[in-house]
Amino acid sequence: MMSEKINCLIIGSGPAGYTAAIYAARANMKPVLYQGIQPGGQLTTTTDVENFPGYPEGVSGPEMMIQLQKQAERFGTDIRNGWITKVDFSDDLKLWVNDEKILVCDTIIISTGASAKYLGLESEKKYLETGGGVSACAVCDGFFYKNQEVVIVGGGDSACEEAHYLSKLCSKVTMLVRKDNFRASKIMQERVMKTKNIQILFNTSTVEVKGDGQLVSSILIKNNISGKLEEIPATGFFVAIGHKPNTDIFSPFIEMDETGYIINKPGSTKTNIEGVFVSGDAADHTYRQAITAAGTGCMAALDAERYLASK
Repeated sequence: MMSEKINCLIIGSGPAGYTAAIYAARANMKPVLYQGIQPGGQLTTTTDVENFPGYPEGVSGPEMMIQLQKQAERFGTDIRNGWITKVDFSDDLKLWVNDEKILVCDTIIISTGASAKYLGLESEKKYLETGGGVSACAVCDGFFYKNQEVVIVGGGDSACEEAHYLSKLCSKVTMLVRKDNFRASKIMQERVMKTKNIQILFNTSTVEVKGDGQLVSSILIKNNISGKLEEIPATGFFVAIGHKPNTDIFSPFIEMDETGYIINKPGSTKTNIEGVFVSGDAADHTYRQAITAAGTGCMAALDAERYLASK
């Protein structure tokens, strides 16, 4: 099997990976970046990014990723298609690309991100792809539903937080909770229950996201106890049932919390393995914004550069 020696390997092509690449390339670290299964990451599923500093008119997610890629390439980043299928950090830092090529690295920056969990309905997928009303990020997309009625699914802290956020923008927010109680902390539950324009429906599941093929107009729901179907008018459907970090492949070697987020040493991007750094949503379940991911990408490249210099 072919093997290649790499000075700095960046895994993932979202804002974290590309920002790490820009810094690493300018520091003459000759970074190689593998784009992974979803080139451009989660931002490629967002139509408009309006909260990234420096874009007064806003920018589309995919367009922003193309610009970041060009910027990384301009400084000499070697950007490649393909994904990492296996790693072995027991001796040196070894990785396999598409099961057919081995990379031996001096430093690695993990920027594999996270994936939003969806309900898995055909109709949900359809409107997610048209950008016509399905979203997994209220902070990113809530603004587009100003003074409109929306539905949000989920019963945990982030669902409550997002419902509360939406309540300040939207005329009405309906929360669908599958069970007869919240998973969220008491303080978050109280916050949504006290908010006048949030209606909470327990024991309720989503049957279908309905619309005209482009834009969402209503949500068909079912009461899990009575089996009764009901249609709620809504132009936005928010899914807040959690994220899964794309980190499984590193699990035997890299320290993670119980949900799979990589644990970094406080105040740095270092992991428990020397020479391996983490940036972006693979380690961040709190903020999950493009700008914070980019910030940690910069930090990871600087940490990796210092690590190489100290050797």
